[in-house]
This record gives sequence, structure tokens and C-alpha cells, in this order.
Amino acid sequence: MSPHAAPAPPRPAAPDSAPRPGLWRRCLFGGLALWILAAVVTYATRNTTLLPTLILLGSFLVPLVFVLWAYERHGRDLGLGLIAGCFVTGGILGVLGASVMESYLLRPSWWMFIGVGLIEELAKLLALVFVVRRHRQLRGLRAGLVLGAAVGFGFAAFESAGYAFNSVVTLRGLDLRALLETEVLRGLLAPFGHGLWTAIAGGALLGFRSPDGRFRFSGPVLGTYLGVSLLHALWDSMHGLAIWIVARLAPADDLQRSLFAQGHIPEPTAAQQHLFTLFSVGGLILVSLVGVAWLATLARSSRARTPAPPPRGGTPDRA
Repeated sequence: MSPHAAPAPPRPAAPDSAPRPGLWRRCLFGGLALWILAAVVTYATRNTTLLPTLILLGSFLVPLVFVLWAYERHGRDLGLGLIAGCFVTGGILGVLGASVMESYLLRPSWWMFIGVGLIEELAKLLALVFVVRRHRQLRGLRAGLVLGAAVGFGFAAFESAGYAFNSVVTLRGLDLRALLETEVLRGLLAPFGHGLWTAIAGGALLGFRSPDGRFRFSGPVLGTYLGVSLLHALWDSMHGLAIWIVARLAPADDLQRSLFAQGHIPEPTAAQQHLFTLFSVGGLILVSLVGVAWLATLARSSRARTPAPPPRGGTPDRA
């Protein structure tokens, strides 16, 4: 190097706001410990003022951890602010939009769960469009997977908070056991529901976004939307589908046949309970495996088409 050459400028330091690697793991174990502590104290003291703390911790812990994991592994160049906006703003808009459309468009019928799947997946996609509409340069499969997952997990968190609140308030008073069971169950199932489906749909939406920033609702985008809506409908209707299958494999009593004839879903009898558990749990596992395999295929395609995101700064991919 020439003695008169100017020295290279120092590399800028990482912003203080950038989370350190492994934040998702610390949030998982720390949040789980806090939730258990809140549950024990609430159960021991019967202090109802602790219920909001318990509900929010249990409802947001798993969705938030998965969003942090997606940010650290695949979305650092997208920016934490944008991902947080998709989680909060997108999640709230999705819940509100789905609630309005379902209240006006759905009535009890055999196709109700198909309507729920179509409406909720549409509401989440429209929420994603709203959040990223000004980021015209933002496109690509990887960006869609990460931001779609953020919207879906935000939707799941706010929806789970509502279900948890409904479970604790009963005609007999407050049912803390039902609240804990609801939060544990929805927390375990959260990775295989809204976040998974909206990640797939978001990948298609941004993957086919035009270079000028316009959203193209082409055949692959609409096909992906219908596909994830079908997975959503199968997931929601698995309880009824399992009863319907069991009633045709095992003897059904007169009450069951009468309820089926009137369009109602009866409860399984004691003799049918084992078969019902097999088909209902097995059906949920099958739907989950299809969704996970679909997402894994898209993730491999994204890695094959684009380089890994830079550790900090950078620009979104152009896949």
C-alpha cells in the first residue's frame, strides 16, 4: 500500500437497537418462566387483576418467539421495525377485518368452515398489503415468507387472547383451569396455524410482486390463497369431520342420526371415543404436515434463488 494512500474508513458499528443473536431463545425460556410464575401466583391468590398479565403472556409468547426466530434467521435485512409493524398492525387489522366479514357473510351451514378459511386468509393478506404498500422495493419469496409469518402470528396472538378471555369467563364464575388449558393448547398448536398459512400466502404475494411495486393477483397467487384457505378450513372442521367419519365406521345411535339429519354435529358416544380421538388428532397432524412440507419447499426454493441475507443493513432480495 502506498504511504500516501488514505486509510480505509472504519466500519460503522452495529446499531444499539439491533437484537443480539439468540434473543428468541431467551424470550422463550424467560417468557415461559414468567408465565408459569404468573399462573402459580394467580391460582394461589385468586387475584383477578393478574388475569390480563396471564392472558397476554400466554397468548403472545409463542407467536412472538417464532417471529423473532424468523427475523434472526431470515429477515435481518428487512428491518425489525417493519416486521414488528406486520406483527402488531397486520395482526390487529386481520382480526378486525375477519370479524367484520364473518359477522356479515357467514351463517351456520355445512360450508361455514370453508367461509371462515377464505375470509380469514383474505383478511390477513389484505393486512399484509396495507403494511407493505409504501415499500415498493420490497418483493421476493423470502421477504413474503417472513412478513407473512409476522402477520399470521400477530393474528394468532390477538385471536388467542380473545379465546383465553372467553374461556375464563363462565356462567359459574371465573374458570382459571379452562384458561390455562386453552393457553397451553393454543400455544402448542400456534406454529402450525395462522403463522404457517400466511407465510405461504405472503411468499406468493411478494414473490409475484411487480418491480414497480404493484401487487399482481395472478394464478399462482390465487391458487396459493385457495390452498392455504383449504388447509385452514380442514383444520377448523376436523372435529366435525372426525365425528362424521366415526359415525359411519362405528354404530351410531338414534340421537346422532337425528342430529346429523338436522345439520347439527353430535358428540361422539363412549364407544366411538377412541376412534374419534384417532381421526381428530391424526387429521390435525396430517394437515400440519402438508403445511410444513409446503413451507419447507418454498424456503428451499428461496435459498436456491437468492443469497443469504447480510447480517445487518442491506436491501431486500429481488427473487
